[in-house]
Amino acid sequence: MKRRDILKIFGFFSLSSALGGITYIFCRKKDNSMSSKKILTIVTPQEKHWVGDGFFVSTLFSPQQLDYKYTTPFILMDHAAPREFAPTDKKLGVGEHPHRGFETVTFAIKGEIDHRDSGGGGGTITTGGVQWMTAAQGVVHEEFHSRNFAQTGGLFEMVQLWVNLPAKDKMVKPRYQSINNEDFERVDLGDNTKAKIISGELSGINGAAKTYTNINIYEIDSEKEDSFNLTFKPGTNLLILQIKGTSKINDQEIIEGAMPVFERSGEEVSIKLNGESKLLVLNGDPIDEPIVPYGPFVMNTKEEIIQAIDDFNAGKMGKLVKEG
Repeated sequence: MKRRDILKIFGFFSLSSALGGITYIFCRKKDNSMSSKKILTIVTPQEKHWVGDGFFVSTLFSPQQLDYKYTTPFILMDHAAPREFAPTDKKLGVGEHPHRGFETVTFAIKGEIDHRDSGGGGGTITTGGVQWMTAAQGVVHEEFHSRNFAQTGGLFEMVQLWVNLPAKDKMVKPRYQSINNEDFERVDLGDNTKAKIISGELSGINGAAKTYTNINIYEIDSEKEDSFNLTFKPGTNLLILQIKGTSKINDQEIIEGAMPVFERSGEEVSIKLNGESKLLVLNGDPIDEPIVPYGPFVMNTKEEIIQAIDDFNAGKMGKLVKEG
């Protein structure tokens, strides 16, 4: 795959920069001395597009669409909303392609995904599971609907998140983490609500995924109406994706598929779930470094991007062993 082919799949993203910050703390009870963490903007699903032939996604944010200052350390998010797939013998997904300088985190909301990469990582992510691939110095990988899911068909939904790495870690050895749904710890929030801790810490309990910077990610699930408050230290970035249902966050109505993006200042967020709901909460320390995203590479300088393209074309990011 040459440079022009990479760009056909991934497009081009612009130069941006980020500021520093600190980590968050969860608090169950409301403290009237706290200031509200105000919503900066609410992103709603835009035009959908196919990534390969298996993922029909809406890109909720990227450096092209939203100021990276308010999303760092998160770079990009694609949401493939629920879609029914008929049984097939075809491999539906995205074939061999490279990454360098960041991490891809794939959440299987419904359905199953097979993954293979040139760093030796691979496996099947089942419903509720998470695959966290650290591309770092560079890998080639592929992602398809699992063979089992393709043969039976059914409802498919996923989220893929790109997470930046600081400059000092962009060229570390690739790493792959596959975590099943049952391996995540849960914490009660309201009377009817639980949070699944994917990374970071919540109420003194650590998430299963290892990260290079302070990143707190968890899914919130509720079977019926509920309300609770979350508190965060000022200076961190916060994004909340409403995967299912509707809610009122800081007294603003949030529809299914929408994502409020918050200001860095302030501490408290109030959440009222209107019924059966699922949220994906993203919170992390901003990385105080410039970025140059270009196609499937995210580095700090244009020169590093050129080197990444040259290294990929020279085969230095490895290759996948042919199946069968």
